[in-house]
Amino acid sequence: MDTDGTYEARRGHVAKPPVPPPPRHAPAPAGGGTAQWLRTPRPAAEPGVWRFGHRPRPEEEPETVPARRLFAGAVIALLSGWLLWSLLWNGYLGYYWLWPLLVLTPDEWRSEPGTWATASYLYYAIVGGGLLVFFARIGHIPEIWRRYAGKKDTPPPPPPPDADPVDWPDLRDAGLTDAAARLADATRSGTLRDVDYARIRRAWQGVRTHPDRLAAFTDAVRAHGPAACAHPSGVRDLPVRTAAHDLATAQVRIGTAADHPRNPYARRTTGVALEPAVLGTSLLAVGPAGSGKTVRLVRPVVESLCLQALANRAAVIAVTAHGSALAPDQAFDVVVSVGRPDSTHDLDLYGGADDPDEAARMLAEALVGDLVPDSRRAATALAQLIGPYRAAHGHFPAVPELRELLGGAPKALAELRAAVADDPAQLRELDARERQAERGDDVGVLLAERIAFLDRPAFARFFRTDSEGRRFSPRAVEHPLRVRVDLPERGHAEASRIVARLLLAQFTEAALGRADRSLFACLVLDDATYTVTADSVRAVQRLRSAHAGVVLALRTLEDVPEALRGPLLGAVGCRMAFAGIAAWDGGRFAETWGTEWVQTRDVTNRQIISDEPLTKALHFLRRLATGKAATAEAVTVREVERQRWSASDLAHAVPPGHAVLSLTGVRGEHVPPLLVDLRT
Repeated sequence: MDTDGTYEARRGHVAKPPVPPPPRHAPAPAGGGTAQWLRTPRPAAEPGVWRFGHRPRPEEEPETVPARRLFAGAVIALLSGWLLWSLLWNGYLGYYWLWPLLVLTPDEWRSEPGTWATASYLYYAIVGGGLLVFFARIGHIPEIWRRYAGKKDTPPPPPPPDADPVDWPDLRDAGLTDAAARLADATRSGTLRDVDYARIRRAWQGVRTHPDRLAAFTDAVRAHGPAACAHPSGVRDLPVRTAAHDLATAQVRIGTAADHPRNPYARRTTGVALEPAVLGTSLLAVGPAGSGKTVRLVRPVVESLCLQALANRAAVIAVTAHGSALAPDQAFDVVVSVGRPDSTHDLDLYGGADDPDEAARMLAEALVGDLVPDSRRAATALAQLIGPYRAAHGHFPAVPELRELLGGAPKALAELRAAVADDPAQLRELDARERQAERGDDVGVLLAERIAFLDRPAFARFFRTDSEGRRFSPRAVEHPLRVRVDLPERGHAEASRIVARLLLAQFTEAALGRADRSLFACLVLDDATYTVTADSVRAVQRLRSAHAGVVLALRTLEDVPEALRGPLLGAVGCRMAFAGIAAWDGGRFAETWGTEWVQTRDVTNRQIISDEPLTKALHFLRRLATGKAATAEAVTVREVERQRWSASDLAHAVPPGHAVLSLTGVRGEHVPPLLVDLRT
């Protein structure tokens, strides 16, 4: 499998991929066909801005006149202008305003009635028009027109003929006229959709990096047109889309920045989107059940990553519970249903590792990472057993065999010792394990108890280490795969958490060890309860440089060990607090988001006391009329430092269907927390 989209170039021949039926949705997020979608402007913006058709707003809110005052001023200004014109016309102000007409016109015009009438009325029109324009500007008539009668949305100008993306100018400039013409015709006819465009653009970028693939790319486009350089599955779109996607920028829209005073004015009412540039710093979402984490965040993100995988740009592993599928099975290349007999794939217990120490480190993290602050002792104990077993049998032990070895079964240990009797190094490993097993604090007892959760009849067909069956390992993220893993949380909650920790450990190990990091790799945990460990927090911090990230959804931060709550919030670059979180969770977010300087106005009223008889009488009459004493108002403006979002605000002031989101780009760009309406 290729990772840059030019599969034909690597194989040396062109194979026609199967053409799937058209999807049951519009090919472009804004409708109107692929051509209009491509021509829509996408101005540069800060991270998190939905760039498709984005119109930048001013940084500061302009001082607008209230509507009531605006219309009252307009009426008064027009009446004043009409009064002035009436006074001039009837001669109440004299006839000096006619002097320019008398001075600038020849005397013989006055003897000709027609000519004089034309000149006179032309002059009246100029003077009257000038007065009208003058008083209209005083009355803010242009502002009224712009605010209430002017066109709010003007269509963007068409792109220049030599820069029209529909014509694929990059290919034409490179001399691929025939290929560009084929793709341009497919774009205008609508047979080339947004996923096709992103996929072929990805393949073209690979050709520019490796010019030796140019011939294969050209042949593929000529032969298959919009189906060229297809995903290995041959699929060109998802069966269903539930969110707005823009494959040109790899963005998915999740909501709109609320028109709220806490949001910067430039971000209010603008779309909010996620993309690999921000997911590469990893995202942590916290919210109670029913707050919308799965429907309004996880599902759009998984859907977007699946589309990008079809464009040969990303690899995604989505982990969820049975019965809460994030997308139809047809939207994934691999579906692993742990504990279900109809599952077509199995999970690799050791993550595809060949080194016993590496395999033991990942498995120890899954088994006891949530119980011990340091899993190195557990990894050593596992390596002392699985290393000799692999040397004797050629593969790592399955769950039943590993449970017997960890439990110290005499027969299993004797057989293993006899199998490696000719290997002194492996015998030393077994001797060391036996000495440690005699200690009262041996970690092997805990490992045996934990592995027992996986040694259940429901998992008898899973975690096998022989050659039977198809096993999935996160090491496959080097390819543009779409994977969903369903966990049996209802009947085997503890086993599901062990598998979730195992996948997280294996994913971080695989993502960091990739040789080709051109694909964006992402692991999405729909429920990361008791999944976060000390080692995983350290690994998440390193994913940013590996073009990878994780999305962790939690009901509460209480599901994370107390010592790791602060480090976890510091390790991820994107943080999201949904409506309804508890105050203690809000306090963690408030502390992470810090403070800002704001301007406050303090108004003080003090009673006016006067010794003058007349002033006293006036104050007495005012008190009789209003019921209040005469006061003077003093206003103090100060710059104070306050929390961006306090714990109380996060717990009680976030409306339902909203969330507070802060973003960090992989290049270090920061976006302060925004109140996002996830329903629009």
